[in-house]
Amino acid sequence: MSLFRPTDSSTPPYGESRIYQAKGSSNSSSLSTQMYSSNTQIFKHVTEPNQSDSYNQQSFAYHLSNSGGPGAVFCPQIPPSSSSSSTTAKNTSLGKILDPIIAYGEDDIRVKLRELETALLNDNDEDDDYYCYGGVSGPEQNNMDIDREWGESIKDLLLIPNSPKEDTTSSSDSNFSNKETSACKSRLTTPKQMLFNCAAALSEGNIEQASTIIATLRRVVSIQGDPPQRIAAYMVEGLAARMAASGKGLYRALKCKEPPTSDRLSAMQILFEVCPCFKFGFMAANSAITEASKGEERVHVIDFDINQGSQYITLIQTLATQPVKPYLRITGVDDPESVQRKVGGLKIIGQRLEQLAEACRVPFEFRAIPAKTADVNPAILNCLPGEALVVNFAFQLHHMPDESVSTVNQRDQLLRMVKSLNPKLVTVVEQDVNTNTAPFFPRFIEAYNYYSAVFESLDATLPRENPDRINVEKHCLARDIVNIVACEGEERIERYEVAGKWRARLTMAGFRPCPLSSSVNNSIQELLQQYCNRYKVKQEGGALHFGWEDKILIVASAWK
Repeated sequence: MSLFRPTDSSTPPYGESRIYQAKGSSNSSSLSTQMYSSNTQIFKHVTEPNQSDSYNQQSFAYHLSNSGGPGAVFCPQIPPSSSSSSTTAKNTSLGKILDPIIAYGEDDIRVKLRELETALLNDNDEDDDYYCYGGVSGPEQNNMDIDREWGESIKDLLLIPNSPKEDTTSSSDSNFSNKETSACKSRLTTPKQMLFNCAAALSEGNIEQASTIIATLRRVVSIQGDPPQRIAAYMVEGLAARMAASGKGLYRALKCKEPPTSDRLSAMQILFEVCPCFKFGFMAANSAITEASKGEERVHVIDFDINQGSQYITLIQTLATQPVKPYLRITGVDDPESVQRKVGGLKIIGQRLEQLAEACRVPFEFRAIPAKTADVNPAILNCLPGEALVVNFAFQLHHMPDESVSTVNQRDQLLRMVKSLNPKLVTVVEQDVNTNTAPFFPRFIEAYNYYSAVFESLDATLPRENPDRINVEKHCLARDIVNIVACEGEERIERYEVAGKWRARLTMAGFRPCPLSSSVNNSIQELLQQYCNRYKVKQEGGALHFGWEDKILIVASAWK
């Protein structure tokens, strides 16, 4: 399915979409932010007095605004390789500590652990000055700018009055020793294990341990790294937001509910195009709608989350090839304030689709309904006799709260209302992961596994330095991750369910499966050959399952 960015003057005309197939772009990201400003102070964050943390050769700075609140923003930086003399000195120091094992007493072991950690963390003052005062340039500086820009976006995302940081003072030597040993242990584990340890600590109410792990993680992860590093960079901010929200009750700043910006709309479209699992989900739904349109004079499609209308660009182009073109009527539902929006507003979308339909000579009508999904009723939808009614739920149903949020259960209520319309077909495309009813810790692990596969799949279609990949991960995936990890109750709007749960809900609402034809599966299998062979598709229970290796990401199904 072709996807376009209408807000960009350089957008290609319909039918000229680009397909990302392999890493080949040498474009570097243009994202950057100013590191210093007149009202910003920068200081080195250390775990012990007179020691600067250089674990994994990264430094870490907290930015404090003089005029703002005390919230801290993390800025992982990528320093240059250390000099050979420094490396030799450090290896010599480590060699002295790691002598052949002899029998030490408990006190001796503690001393040796102290010496080991000191050697691991030791940096000279020249390195500190180099990192803090702009001694990096070229690609490494560019990476630092991107991480710094993400740090600024986190500052916008989170209103955290007390950003988690390690306490450099202790009430006793024993407390200091415990914190020191805990920090040393956490450095010996992977970012993934550290994330799980932090999530487990939060689920058990151990705020102090979680804060220590968060501070350590922020030093060793980067949104410019490999997939495990990138997902860890985003998930650790979700954990920090959750900790601040549960401790202070001040979490109000997630942008998931705000109107999308032009950047976010573009990123969403890129995600749907470059990740075949999302793209083929739309294609499967369109194929089912096309099958249902055969022999019909009038077809009415109702969409409760039309996004940028990209799915219907392909549908109109497909219907234009039919021997008999049906009269196509599309009804798009969206929040009242979005209908007139200049960026991504429903009326703008409708005008664009009308122009395309006219060019394709497909009889067409678009109607925008300014209403919240929960307020929609049959009278508003204006279904007419003699038209084949199709309801399309593409990545929308999971936003509806269910019985776990409120006794109103808007999710099942919407399905029952749609069933009362007696549609010829209902299409459902959803992510296959449980972020709805699962308790926090299992939900965190499931989200990590799911988004790890998504991040890995993006590496197969977009070069790591490509700014499109950065936009997709930051504007789409990061916000979803933070919402899933940090929020509960009504504030958690990204409530995905697995295919079996959707099957149960649709069945209870009175629907029965309408298996997708084998021709749809075959067509998608052919198109899939353009992409990495680690993308998979299989037909199961009449639905199409799209995944990365052995992890199912998207499921498309049809019902009547």
